[in-house]
Amino acid sequence: MAWSTTMIGALLGLGTQMYSNALRKLPYMRHPWEHVVGMGLGVVFVNQLVKWDAQLAEDLDKMLEKAKAANERRYFDEDDE
Repeated sequence: MAWSTTMIGALLGLGTQMYSNALRKLPYMRHPWEHVVGMGLGVVFVNQLVKWDAQLAEDLDKMLEKAKAANERRYFDEDDE
């Protein structure tokens, strides 16, 4: 998973930089260091996005468990009546 995420991020950064150069009608590899920076930023962005998605799913599961427990206490707890 980490390898594919890293490659997707690198391709995203490289593609963004090349697209930017194409829009401005510049040579694709005008400043190669900009491509390296773009690839690095793309890698960081996609890896953080995957991490955020995993944390979001974990938090959602916790919230659903709390809501389920609260509903069970509210509707199925016969001790109060």
